[in-house]
Amino acid sequence: MSDYHHGVRVVEINEGTRPIRTVSTAVIGLVATGPAADETAFPLNVPVLVTDLYAAMGKAGNGGTLRRTLATIANETRALCVVVRVAEGQDDAATTANIIGGVDAATGQKLGMQALTTAETKFGVKPRILGVPELDNESVASELAGIAQKLRAFAYVSAFDCQTKEEAAMYRENFGQREVMVIWPNWQAFDVDAEETRPLSAVAKALGHRAKLDNDIGWHKTLSNMPVNGVTGITKDLSWDLQDPATDAGYLNAADVTTLINKTGFRFWGSRTCSADPLFAFESYTRTAQVLADTVAEAHLWAVDKPMHPSLVRDIIEGLNAKFRELTRRGYILGGSAWFDDSLNSPEVLKSGKLYIDYDYTPVPPLEDLTLQQRITDRYLVDFAERVAA
Repeated sequence: MSDYHHGVRVVEINEGTRPIRTVSTAVIGLVATGPAADETAFPLNVPVLVTDLYAAMGKAGNGGTLRRTLATIANETRALCVVVRVAEGQDDAATTANIIGGVDAATGQKLGMQALTTAETKFGVKPRILGVPELDNESVASELAGIAQKLRAFAYVSAFDCQTKEEAAMYRENFGQREVMVIWPNWQAFDVDAEETRPLSAVAKALGHRAKLDNDIGWHKTLSNMPVNGVTGITKDLSWDLQDPATDAGYLNAADVTTLINKTGFRFWGSRTCSADPLFAFESYTRTAQVLADTVAEAHLWAVDKPMHPSLVRDIIEGLNAKFRELTRRGYILGGSAWFDDSLNSPEVLKSGKLYIDYDYTPVPPLEDLTLQQRITDRYLVDFAERVAA
């Protein structure tokens, strides 16, 4: 640019903190069968973004799991759903293969649940609440756990085919991922199409209930102890007592299995994941880590390839700390802060175009075990006579 100019110049200096928007979390990723579904609305192995659950139910047709699951979600909340419809196979093994999917060798198209990973590219939204209601056997659940890790999402799976609480507790041992919660048993509800009360997938209900909690309260609230809609019973007789851990519900929760109870309304009971790492024992811990990771990363696309002046680093740190203050005020975390560590950012590191920003945070723990200490005392009798005289 020439040094000489006869006039006025305006130079834009775009410095300062950028607002950080929290990523959307109430987006459901669903894999289902629907042999009578409208093939235009729900083509096989193609992710479809559903914004109107009731309209989608009308095109889902009878049979399979698609219509029932959409109705169950709609009974809880209005949420965005990414739906992948797969074909029913000749037998259960063939259906499982269709659900797990893979990649078409000829076209490169991702099939089955693998198609969920393409949703963000297609629709600009990432499914973060995953489930395969009624069809999530161990093979399906194991693959879904891997998809959840790729998407930084959370998967709800049933203790498939388990008939007793002991079997459900052993089934949970098949998983060690923080992104997975095992639920047992199922709900009961009136099925309008069948015109009778029948089992209702607890996973389907968990998908809608989780999305509802995300919208109404936040991702820092666990699935547990909130009334659910549209159910009339539980498929197994389970004992539960608020003050006694020696119950069926207590046994299942101790084994990291979320169960179902009826106390002033039907509720999920349990907040634990299958995590092998105690740091992520609670559903809310895992989802907080996921949300923060994606929120922080996606909010800084603007900074990549900018000239790395100290002012840029300050802007990034100040923006992060402003976001942490906001999340703390709103109760999503207990606190967090970001800083520049000069021991990591040596001249050689900075010269190579790398920058390390550290941040920490404290997630909000659920109050899982409340102890109230009751004592009997005589001290309120000391002034008995004075109180009578008064």
